[in-house]
Amino acid sequence: MPHSLFLKDIQTRTNELLIKWLPNEQQTPTRLHQAMRYSALNPGKRIRPALVFATGEMLSANTEVLERAAVAVELIHAYSLIHDDLPCMDDDDLRRGIPTCHIKFDEATAVLAGDALQTLAFEVLSAPYVAELSDYKQLQMLRSLCHASGSLGMGGGQAIDLFMTNKASDLATLESMHRMKTGALISASVKLGFLASDCEDQVIATQLDMYSQSLGLAFQIKDDILDIESDTETLGKPQGSDINKNKLTFPALLGLDGAKKRATELVERALDALERIPLNSEKLSDFAQFIVNRHH
Repeated sequence: MPHSLFLKDIQTRTNELLIKWLPNEQQTPTRLHQAMRYSALNPGKRIRPALVFATGEMLSANTEVLERAAVAVELIHAYSLIHDDLPCMDDDDLRRGIPTCHIKFDEATAVLAGDALQTLAFEVLSAPYVAELSDYKQLQMLRSLCHASGSLGMGGGQAIDLFMTNKASDLATLESMHRMKTGALISASVKLGFLASDCEDQVIATQLDMYSQSLGLAFQIKDDILDIESDTETLGKPQGSDINKNKLTFPALLGLDGAKKRATELVERALDALERIPLNSEKLSDFAQFIVNRHH
């Protein structure tokens, strides 16, 4: 299946799965549930669920286990965006072309919606399965997503990002921050796909980790580039917002051409890792190319 069709299929599947797991918006407390559905079901790219499926399907993982992992990682991503957009964080009014959660509803509801989406993610992963899944494997999946979301992953990366605003830094610090803030959840998506399978090959696990770490950093660099080169309508969020907030970005540190070169280097590193896996990794390879060629 061509990459664009695969991604479109994953977007449809993920939305259907989210609808299944999210509370009904008519269920009390209705305003909170409306905010949760508003934020989780808005038109995202669903990159992280796609990485779960692409990795898991390469390894012949059970479909139900992959679906749970895909929903969980997207719920974590949705919660993080709600909180990132809050006035006390990045203070953004627009996300994916529509008003952010705190603008559409209110700040308190947005905080609670993010909290509830986060806990729902772990409920999805920890609920009983129809498929055969050992308690040990289920705990591994939970631990992986917990670690990627916490102070040594996405949460910690956001804290460093806030602290570094208006401060000078170097490439090593910037890359370390984004390996946590952006890369941790992308790496977790690939790892969840691996854990959902019966594969125990540590060579494959290591190469997938190298792939996902390189991909996650390339993804962030491309976001920084698009913040300069794209426009608000295409991005679905204010163009130039990082510059306006004096955030340290890869183009600010390396220059635009230098940032593009670094992203290309990282994608090549990701592709090299895939070449060491004796399986058909075409979908994962296509994703690496997509990361540097996307327009939003």
